[in-house]
Amino acid sequence: MRKYFLLLLICGVVFAACKKQNANFNPPALSAYYPLKTGNYITYNLDSTIFINFGSQDTVVRYQVQDRVDSQITDNLGRTAFRILRFIRRNASLPWTSNNTFMAVSTDNSIEYIENNHRFIKLVEPIENGYTWKGNTFIDTYSINSDVKYLDDWDYVYDSLNLPITLGTLHVDSTLKVNQRDEFLGQDPHLASTQYAEKNYSVEKFAKGIGLVYKEFLHWEYQGGQPGRPAYYLGYGVKLTMIDHN
Repeated sequence: MRKYFLLLLICGVVFAACKKQNANFNPPALSAYYPLKTGNYITYNLDSTIFINFGSQDTVVRYQVQDRVDSQITDNLGRTAFRILRFIRRNASLPWTSNNTFMAVSTDNSIEYIENNHRFIKLVEPIENGYTWKGNTFIDTYSINSDVKYLDDWDYVYDSLNLPITLGTLHVDSTLKVNQRDEFLGQDPHLASTQYAEKNYSVEKFAKGIGLVYKEFLHWEYQGGQPGRPAYYLGYGVKLTMIDHN
């Protein structure tokens, strides 16, 4: 009986300690890492990777872009959303020109981002290291006419929560890293025998009180050479690095 009482006492202490620990854990809100307010802007260096010379060579073209939260609107589901305008220029000496329009929706437990008619689930609650979700679940990756099949079944996962980073001359105190994909299929394209290879890589970093401060995305497919047709690559890459914000 005494042993039984001691066992109950130990279990009670452990339960109380766990309960206290859970009570003290307070994950940050989504709005902390993705604030949506009309007038906010972030300026980035944009490195755009493209394939030239009939897909035989890759090259990087550099721009500056600025994403501005333009206005509060309503999406096609009747939800409150924010229109985001992107402006672009080749360098800081040139004026901004309009480039694209995006939309962001803050739901009860997620941040959705609509780009080129594709709806990505960028962030979800709870914000905890190791938490994972299907970020591309709303994107048509399966129909015969889909040109983004490579986005299928991506597992987004939180990594490196609340860590500082340095972006050029800018120091950011608290960031959240979202690993989205790191995949290689096939064989090394440098091997003469390789007939197919594919690379998909994507990661984003969000800063507390700012939003997206870094993004790296790369997708390419390699087709080996055939009689009368040389080998070639198809795909593109994007790297965004914040250089300014308000």
